[in-house]
Amino acid sequence: MGGMQQTVPLVVTQIGTYTHPGSGIAMTRYRVEYTASMGGVNYCTATDFSTNYRLATDCVEAPVAYSGSNTSSLTPKTYKVYPYVASVSPLDSRGRVLTVSTGTLPCSGCHDPELGDSPESFFEYRKQGTTAWTVVRRTNPSNFKVLLVSAGTYEYRSRGKLTLGGTYSDYTAIQTVTVQQPVEVVAGLSYSLALRTNGTVWTSGVGPTGGGTYTPGRFIPVQVQGLSGIVTVAAGGSHAVAVDSNGTVWAWGDNTFGQLGDATYTERDTPVQVRDLTGVVAVSAGSYHSLALRSDGTVWSWGANPYGQLGDGSLLGRAVPVQVQGLSDIVAASAGGSHSLALHADGRLFAWGYNSSGQLGDASTTHRSSPVLVQTVSGVVAMDGGNSHSLAVLSNGTVWAWGSNTQGQLGNGSTTNESLPLHVPGVGDVKAVSAGFDGHSLAVDANGTAWAWGSNSGGQLGDGTTTNRSTPVQVQGLTSAVAISAGGFHSLAVRSNGTAWAWGRNSQGERADGSFGYQTVPMRFEGLSNVEAVAASGEHSLALRSDGTVWGWGQNNLGQLGNGTTSTISLLTQVQGLSNVVAIATGPRHSLAVRTDGSIWAWGDNFSGQLGDGTLTSRLTPVPVQGFGGALTVAAGHLHSLALYSDGIIRAWGYNFFGQLGDATIVSRSIPSLVNGMYGSSAIAAGTSHSMGIRSHDPSAWTWGDNAAGQLGRSDSSTYRYAGPVPDLIGVQAVAAGSDHSMVLRDDGSVWAWGANSNGQLGDGTYNGAYWPVQVQGLSGVKSVAAGGEQSAAILTNGTFWTWGVFGGQGQPSNVPMQAGTLDSGRSVAVGGAHFVGLRQDGTVWVWGRNDSGQLGSGVPTSGLTATPSFLL
Repeated sequence: MGGMQQTVPLVVTQIGTYTHPGSGIAMTRYRVEYTASMGGVNYCTATDFSTNYRLATDCVEAPVAYSGSNTSSLTPKTYKVYPYVASVSPLDSRGRVLTVSTGTLPCSGCHDPELGDSPESFFEYRKQGTTAWTVVRRTNPSNFKVLLVSAGTYEYRSRGKLTLGGTYSDYTAIQTVTVQQPVEVVAGLSYSLALRTNGTVWTSGVGPTGGGTYTPGRFIPVQVQGLSGIVTVAAGGSHAVAVDSNGTVWAWGDNTFGQLGDATYTERDTPVQVRDLTGVVAVSAGSYHSLALRSDGTVWSWGANPYGQLGDGSLLGRAVPVQVQGLSDIVAASAGGSHSLALHADGRLFAWGYNSSGQLGDASTTHRSSPVLVQTVSGVVAMDGGNSHSLAVLSNGTVWAWGSNTQGQLGNGSTTNESLPLHVPGVGDVKAVSAGFDGHSLAVDANGTAWAWGSNSGGQLGDGTTTNRSTPVQVQGLTSAVAISAGGFHSLAVRSNGTAWAWGRNSQGERADGSFGYQTVPMRFEGLSNVEAVAASGEHSLALRSDGTVWGWGQNNLGQLGNGTTSTISLLTQVQGLSNVVAIATGPRHSLAVRTDGSIWAWGDNFSGQLGDGTLTSRLTPVPVQGFGGALTVAAGHLHSLALYSDGIIRAWGYNFFGQLGDATIVSRSIPSLVNGMYGSSAIAAGTSHSMGIRSHDPSAWTWGDNAAGQLGRSDSSTYRYAGPVPDLIGVQAVAAGSDHSMVLRDDGSVWAWGANSNGQLGDGTYNGAYWPVQVQGLSGVKSVAAGGEQSAAILTNGTFWTWGVFGGQGQPSNVPMQAGTLDSGRSVAVGGAHFVGLRQDGTVWVWGRNDSGQLGSGVPTSGLTATPSFLL
């Protein structure tokens, strides 16, 4: 009102005195009757008084019903209604909130209202464009918070009154505040959910799709269909839950135990509405049960209940929500694996359900079917339940943990379970925590630093290792974090700039950071040109450029990329100290090269002497193979190596338990040894434990080594320590060997294969293994063949690429050849354990298949041992 006075005809009658019980302030009450409008008057008024007051500290206030009146009481003292100021608070365990505080009084000389003067005051708000006001009764003199459920512009105003029983209070001017739609990322067991600013929900990984179909391994986020206006989401073991702006709850995924709350036990691929539940402001999902917090402070639950995790006093599962017993004024709820937590407005924490590891924090290991108080902690402001442990943040910023500690997830330096909360040392000023499904914990402090401890087998702690930690370590590569979420073997975070970040396992695409599991059609390897030859095996690849240098990418745990490190590389890296190269080969664990002078060089694992340098020492950079010069080409098996020399002789070295060296022994060799009977040879190939060659004077395929799967093309499963011809197979011009299968290209352009066939790698239209050659179906005019792992490839004379086997059917197993996209002008092809590398006539390289270790060279993160940007948001 700015000091302006307004004259209003009044009839004033004194009706008594009153001493406020909380403040001891004496007040005189008057009855005031008037006929003029009081809309512009800022006097705080009330009709009568009562001694039934409640006082509280900072808390979340609940809406109340209110009706106005034109008759009121007024003290003779001039004072004003609190002019509230509302600001948007960051997303926290309570959800999306407005923080409300008192502003500057509207006129000079106004009496600053106190609870003694105005024992009850109100904060009213409504979304712009609506007519109904939501009324919040304020009962404390400090800041308080109001839960909201949707983004938009909100109008708010203040009013106060002298007594609880009063029916009128005057208003301050209407103010506005804009609430932005927040972003959320939450981690499930093997999947992730993201809530974007437009209210849509997206998912990646393996879990509830919400898309109407089940698609394994979603490495790029896909939208959950049928949801809009969503304000918060939760991810469980194999089901998901969301709340829309109307307070309606939606769920999808596994429903074996009724955890979707739709009164059925039917799995849902698209979201269904949870029955009989309204006014919800927050949800949480456990392994097989769900929780919802309503705006009235009650908690509701549904799903599995063998340990009482629904908190309704029974052990009966529920397919529709039931109210958790004995709880009111709750401001946050969390579903652990099979236990539940609820935070009271006064900072007390309650727990119920499974308790075998002490995760309820009540000093016992007894399961509880109704809530019990978590002992020894008070002033809790945030909490979260993991699979078998629990976390809490106190108002002083310290973190406390209890329950299972087998992986160090309690962060106290031990691996001993605890049934009472213990302080987590080394972290402070913490704002939020998250407990994972497989025993790891996360925390984020006021500086935006993320901390992690516990299980780390998938790199989910983000400290650059896979070592479990029993005390907190800092997540590397992440700053300005405002929210964190712990899944099964991966972790997620949101930074203050609204970007999503992820670290940990990505075998199913749960990180959604672009390190896709497989590429179904060929994509060009950017930055790699003028290539003369390619090689692939296991999870790494090599390329030989026209300048004689060798470059590699992918798995490097054993130094098989030859760059002096053991770090997996998803970008191109040069093999060190190697030039003038004319031929290359890769095994799963080591690599080979031939230089123009006929010398052979090797690097990587040397467990069985497969590097041929006379030692068993692994090498991170190339070393020369001992013995003979004049090598033309090389081939690498799992633990052995082959070389073809200019005189037509084949030599072998490395592991020889199955006779794959062909020297009539089973003695492993660390230097090259002559393969018996292979004189005048023109080609070689190496499988996991068998070898192949072609003798030029009688162009048939010769094989030796392991024949357990029929990969030698002979009638029994014996091992052969010396080379022998594959019967009835002549006119062979090329050989190729996979893990346990073999393949040849004949002069007439047909392809024949034999050996293991569990994934269709023989290409004969069956999945039956063969001890004798069978013709690959549907191929003619073939000019090049290759094999690796459990898959095969060929290039036709028209330049098209064809693949079959475990990932040969556009990312799926196929027992007949399928064309690899529209790629043409093929020159050669290399086959890895689950990926393909194609070389075109123009010297460009194309890749497709799996990418677990960066073997596609796409430049995106692969290891996930530190935080990297995610496509979730």
